[in-house]
Amino acid sequence: MSWKEKIRSVEPYVSGEQPNFDQMIKLNTNENPYPPSRHISAVLKAVSTDKLALYPSADADTLRHAIAQLHGLNDNQVFIGNGSDEVLSLSFLTFFNSTDPIFLPDVTYPFYTTYCDLYGITYKKQNVDQNFHMQLKDYTEKNGGIIFCNPCNPTGIVEPLEFIEQLLLTNSDSVVIIDEAYADFASCSAVSLLKDYENLLITKTFSKARSLAGIRLGYALGSPFAIQKLYDVKNSFNSYCVDRITQQIGLASVHDHQGMIENINKIIKTRTWFLKELHRLGFVSTDSKANFVFVSTDKMPAKTLYEKLYDARIIVRYWDHPGISDWIRITIGTDDQMICVLNFLKKVLL
Repeated sequence: MSWKEKIRSVEPYVSGEQPNFDQMIKLNTNENPYPPSRHISAVLKAVSTDKLALYPSADADTLRHAIAQLHGLNDNQVFIGNGSDEVLSLSFLTFFNSTDPIFLPDVTYPFYTTYCDLYGITYKKQNVDQNFHMQLKDYTEKNGGIIFCNPCNPTGIVEPLEFIEQLLLTNSDSVVIIDEAYADFASCSAVSLLKDYENLLITKTFSKARSLAGIRLGYALGSPFAIQKLYDVKNSFNSYCVDRITQQIGLASVHDHQGMIENINKIIKTRTWFLKELHRLGFVSTDSKANFVFVSTDKMPAKTLYEKLYDARIIVRYWDHPGISDWIRITIGTDDQMICVLNFLKKVLL
């Protein structure tokens, strides 16, 4: 066997395209159209280059404390990582070590199966119903863990707390990981359940509601036992994870929580208005509670519409996957951006 045949072979996750057009409306990766906290500029101006020669706080203790206070938790219930994708990756390594398959919805964030393939974790996809909701009956068999995002990416669908609590009760011998990357837009967080369920782990990100996709900062919330095990794995992999400047930026954002809320409210207002206009054009949609909408129309195949939008330099997201190939996902941008999208759709569909 040659050395090339011994190399690990995986099908990599394909993220949303980052095109480099001079002029475009980029609505394909759920970035926030509004700037982050105004206090971050002061943080960047005050950066001491001398301190860049030194390692940062290994566990981002100050930021960790601020996040714990934000959620009404203890510091030892917070894990800090380089974006929620790294937090998720380390969580797969930490908690999904059973010989039983992990369960996940068949329509969900596709990175989950990439982690499974990379780490040799067996998994079973469970069908969502006709409205893209998870079905509790599919999560009652023995499993090695459960992972899903809430709200769901790409559908924006929210599973209520009652469903989550039943899921936790039914799977008391499994870790249930909820990816809450978009929960700030929906007021649907399961953080309140942490006090009662040690097998619950919640991951969050600064990339969406906090407008900080450019710094790659995420975190997990869970029981002290689960968080310590997560740190054990992290410190066996990369003990100096989040850089000094990112920690300071994250701290400034947490301390300006009201600024985040103001941006969220603007996005929700635009989302509501934009969906109404799409319905007038004959689109159907999910009840998205995220910073994007998931829509379909019988006036044109979704792939064709995606391509026409792309040619007009309006970049949205399309997956040629079973169950969602008739749908496109459109990030909510500014009002002016969404007006441009609507004008284009009227031109090609009416």
